[in-house]
Amino acid sequence: MTKRTKGTNQTKRVWPWAVGTVAAVAVAGVAGTGIWVQQELGELDHGASFSMAQPGDLLIEPASAEPVDRAALKEALRAQAANPELGTLHVRVSDAQGTVFEQNANEPLQPASATKLLTAAAALYTLEPDATIKTQVVREGDALTIKAAGDVWLSPKLIDDLAHATGPASAVYVDTSAWPEDTFMQGWDPEDVDGGFVAPLEPVMIHGGRLNGEVDGDVPRSHTPALDVAQALADRVGASTVAVGRAPAEAEVVAEVESPPLMERLRWMMKDSDNVMAEAIGREVARARGGMSPQATLDTLTEHGFDVSGVTLIDSSGLSRDDLIPPRLLDDVLLRATSPSTGELRDLLSTLAVAGGDGTLVDRYGDLSGKGWVRAKTGTLTGTSALVGTVTSKVGNVYTFAMISNDSDILTARARLDEIASTLREY
Repeated sequence: MTKRTKGTNQTKRVWPWAVGTVAAVAVAGVAGTGIWVQQELGELDHGASFSMAQPGDLLIEPASAEPVDRAALKEALRAQAANPELGTLHVRVSDAQGTVFEQNANEPLQPASATKLLTAAAALYTLEPDATIKTQVVREGDALTIKAAGDVWLSPKLIDDLAHATGPASAVYVDTSAWPEDTFMQGWDPEDVDGGFVAPLEPVMIHGGRLNGEVDGDVPRSHTPALDVAQALADRVGASTVAVGRAPAEAEVVAEVESPPLMERLRWMMKDSDNVMAEAIGREVARARGGMSPQATLDTLTEHGFDVSGVTLIDSSGLSRDDLIPPRLLDDVLLRATSPSTGELRDLLSTLAVAGGDGTLVDRYGDLSGKGWVRAKTGTLTGTSALVGTVTSKVGNVYTFAMISNDSDILTARARLDEIASTLREY
């Protein structure tokens, strides 16, 4: 395989994303992998990203689509799903008429970052699309305290803004009490911090805790992200004391900055499969509901009629090896999003990566017919490959699919899953 220096394939972010528009943005690596995957895949040189014309409207009324030989499609899918290169494969494919094909769809498997689909759906049900997170700084005497509220999207420019508004101080504290959940979740590998896949979950970070000024990608992350924010502000205001501490109850608010709006954050989180962002959004949902993450995600989905039986959620990102999700639930979420009659969860579609176009699918699909038409959330851990999304066929049928492969080679399973999704494009 071609080697490259880690972190050199980064690109500047362009907003907004839109359904039906392919943004040619390359990203390095795939978030949500373990250290082995980082070593084996993290140094691939993806080259220039693919650019294509707008493929058209994803959502087509079922009545306008041509009839399909469902028996032939089912047989084609059955044959592909039986490929031993897919290891243990559980899958469901649906359209407006119902289930097209399924294989152990009610049985859960390790989903990896396909878990983020549930987190995003819960966020859309719970929060406003333009919701932001406010980070305030309060002053008591000559000391400043940052009231961390969950914004892991802070930038050095926003720290500059805070410093300009606050003026000089002798001490800077950061209050991290907004997140009562654990800072490191069951089933995570501590090496994943240095591997660039996650940081200790503290409710304020600069660029998701990435080190060395990196904006995105799987680059090493800080072990003390909240203190890093406090130190950055201290450096700007001349403070010599930096520590974690509770904000005084009646202290004056002297500065405030806001995160990007929810939809921008969701697209960033989903397309690039960023684990820190997913955990932050999961906890944002929990704070809005008055509960704890990730249980708040399951409670939200249950309240909106989804069957969450068989699900085990340890985190909101899918990085935990103890997460378990049946494909049936993931496909149900996509069916709700693609329904032409409700518009419910429609915004979820714009967060999905486009095959051969952007996000974690930018370097996949080659000459497959699904290129530019498949929109999906990927999932990758050692031995796990998942693909959950939607595709409009050549004759106008809209399919949703949820495929999880465990106990398989990553690159091989990815190729087989992409072939299955492209088969749907043909019908």
